Amino acid sequence: MTDPGAGRVAVYLDFDNIVISRYDQVHGRGQFQRDRMRAPDGADPTSTPEFAARLGLATVDVGAVIDFASSFGTLVLTRAYADWSVPVNAGYRGQLVSRAVDLVQLFPAAAYAKNGADIRLAVDAVEDMFRLPDLTHVVIVAGDSDYIALAQRCRRLGRYVVGVGVAGSTSRALTAACDEFVTYDALPGITPASSADEQDRQPADEHAEPAAATAPRARRGRRAPAPEQPGDPEPEPEDPQEVATGLLERALRLGHEKEDADWLHSSAVKSQMKRMDSSFSERALGYRSFSDFVRSRAALVELDEAHPTRLRLRAATGAR
Repeated sequence: MTDPGAGRVAVYLDFDNIVISRYDQVHGRGQFQRDRMRAPDGADPTSTPEFAARLGLATVDVGAVIDFASSFGTLVLTRAYADWSVPVNAGYRGQLVSRAVDLVQLFPAAAYAKNGADIRLAVDAVEDMFRLPDLTHVVIVAGDSDYIALAQRCRRLGRYVVGVGVAGSTSRALTAACDEFVTYDALPGITPASSADEQDRQPADEHAEPAAATAPRARRGRRAPAPEQPGDPEPEPEDPQEVATGLLERALRLGHEKEDADWLHSSAVKSQMKRMDSSFSERALGYRSFSDFVRSRAALVELDEAHPTRLRLRAATGAR
């Protein structure tokens, strides 16, 4: 088994699995299929305002998944498997392409294309391990028991296997087959489904404490970007300084979660930021050094006075 340090990482996403599992986690087991079947024959279920709104509440933050995978090392390849002509999946294409994810198109050969993604993903993963012998980590984003054999084979071939799945929709046997398994809700920056659901449904009792106040502070984070809809206008360009601040915060959260350490070394934080966004450059933002960049984010970051090269998220940000 490869040591779970920095390495070369391959990521495989069973996209239908993760999107449907998240929907069912937020709205109830089996609810995705029930809601989809309510649409008139031949109609796009997402065209109904009710279904579209419920999809929005269960949006998957693809960036958080990829950021987590990058904490194991350099992402050599990242693939997502789905029928990208389906509107539910098509809305994520912008997010995925912007993170250099290879979209593998699966055309349904039967009514429900049963096991289509499972088989194609497994075949590609095994082929990649022989084609790229320097791969050290395999990240499987799915919860199906169908992937148990793949996880076991990857481990026998000397790879460190990481699984990512949605709580309540993940096979216990799959978690046992992986070297490490993390639920989607546990990823840094993700608001757990229960907290998100409560925040969107404020209590009727006027004396009840708002759910936002009772949500676990350590897990409050960014909401997942809403999937794109046909005809949506082009988004306004983001402020590079704000983008860099968000990148720094995500890198620190990942470091605190994975290392279980109070203080992180600045070089490790910068390396993680570069893995998540290779375009990051403190000089392009107007800073002479990474230390200057970090000091400019004093509201977010605390420096160790005894060891200036060590830093951590301020407690007020709910890092730990």
